[in-house]
Amino acid sequence: MSTAFAALRPDFDDILRSIVYPTMTTVDGQHRPRTRVLIPVWEVVDGAPLGWLATYPTPVKVAHLAANPHTTFSYWSAAQNTVAVDTVATWVDDPAVKRRVWKLYEQGSPRGVGYPPGRFWPAPEHDSFGVLRLEPYRVQVLLGRDLAAGRPSRIWTPATAART
Repeated sequence: MSTAFAALRPDFDDILRSIVYPTMTTVDGQHRPRTRVLIPVWEVVDGAPLGWLATYPTPVKVAHLAANPHTTFSYWSAAQNTVAVDTVATWVDDPAVKRRVWKLYEQGSPRGVGYPPGRFWPAPEHDSFGVLRLEPYRVQVLLGRDLAAGRPSRIWTPATAART
């Protein structure tokens, strides 16, 4: 059963703020998973989550996403609070969008998560500054207290997403 994102948002925000560093999983052309720890920023657009990832466009990441653009971001705390965000990732080359994402990171994004990107890249226009647009097709939130009480996780999917 799908839940409106607004119903998940307070726990989504709290968990992301407390964890900051999720594990990102991609899959290579031979269907093998690969994980890395990165910091995406998330906002809500028209009632749905939308993510942005400032990242180096490494040959491995570029090849994985060319073969399969589906990614998962997994947030987990020792209190057993979890968020899993399944997305379709698309590289963005638009300079205006890259500057906007740079500012989201500088400002700490709407979730209070971010960092000064100037520590890693000289400017948003630099070739090494890659930006991925992360369009979620499924968000799962589970609080440790709900797990302990036997309550199921809460899941958001957009109206057009296939139920899987």
